[in-house]
Amino acid sequence: MKSPKSKYRRILLKLSGEALGDAHSNGIDGVRVADMAEQIGEVRELGIEMVIVIGGGNIFRGVAGSEKGIERATADYMGMLATVINALALQDALERRGTPTRVQSAINMTQIAEPFIRRRAMRHLEKGRVVIFAAGTGNPYFSTDTAAALRANEMGAEVILKATKVDGIYDSDPKKNPKAVRFARISYLEALQKQLKVMDSTAFSLCMDNKMPIIVFDLFKPHNLKRVVLGEEVGTLVTG
Repeated sequence: MKSPKSKYRRILLKLSGEALGDAHSNGIDGVRVADMAEQIGEVRELGIEMVIVIGGGNIFRGVAGSEKGIERATADYMGMLATVINALALQDALERRGTPTRVQSAINMTQIAEPFIRRRAMRHLEKGRVVIFAAGTGNPYFSTDTAAALRANEMGAEVILKATKVDGIYDSDPKKNPKAVRFARISYLEALQKQLKVMDSTAFSLCMDNKMPIIVFDLFKPHNLKRVVLGEEVGTLVTG
């Protein structure tokens, strides 16, 4: 049931693998994972149904692997396995704080995760569980951004919340340009015309075609996830 305070009933949170990493975005930082679990848990306690798609860039990135000589499809499968490691780490942190969680993988590995079955995932949401989708789409050449766009539409999410290290979308890199301007709201077409890299082109097209709004925000500010779902103007909204 939708919380009377929340703007959304069901959301998809897209987490990069780097968000779980240390200061250099490598490996798994227990403090960061615990903080992320706390933010997710407090949103779940509002009665909001939540699914999560997680990346694996803190462990292995398929594109980077292919640039070092690994065959691209093989490198992408390796990257998918990295997302499963991250999903299990996040599941552990969530359940230690008392938030029931299920991991579903697009690649079958039944000893550690359920296979992705849409109706089963829906049932988990109805029972109050957070569902983490691992292994991307299960196909090489597709990013976890594309997996997020696909799962958000499949699961009937009302919005994709893309967690980053910056507080929204800027007209240029704010780390390099102190005069960079942040957009509070931007249309899909404007984002494409300005070549703002909100998501990769496949993921972004899927969102645009299905009118799936995207909010890009900074997850590293305390309680920012909760502020977003309560309707506060946090980050940048990409919509039609």
